[in-house]
Amino acid sequence: MAHGRLLLVKVTYTWRGSVENGELNRLHAEAFDTKFYSADEWNWVELLERHSLGWVAARDDDRLVGFVNVLWDGLVHAWLQDTMVASSARHSGIGTEVVKVAKREARAAGCEWLHVDFDEHLRPFYLGACGFAPTHAGLIAL
Repeated sequence: MAHGRLLLVKVTYTWRGSVENGELNRLHAEAFDTKFYSADEWNWVELLERHSLGWVAARDDDRLVGFVNVLWDGLVHAWLQDTMVASSARHSGIGTEVVKVAKREARAAGCEWLHVDFDEHLRPFYLGACGFAPTHAGLIAL
């Protein structure tokens, strides 16, 4: 570690790469600053297979350091969900790269639009680093 950061060896990015529930539950809790309850809290593997066009797994050696889920309508619209980077690997380009791979693979699957929603503090990341355009959208809390 250098200055509290993980020294990244060589990060690999895999479309629809193998992931385990425990590592995704840990990364999710870390990325969204929530409590980690258990490795079996959510069955990510089942959810991904059932609802996703695909996902991108970023690994530093065998450690999951980044992830994004790409959901879709089965036609031309896809959207990003749960973009995550381990805190020790942030600000190293991993988030930008998982989004880049997601864009490429959604396009290859025939999608014409890739949507994302995000909190205000992430505007520079999505609109700047990742190249999304601002749009008007609506949201209802259920």
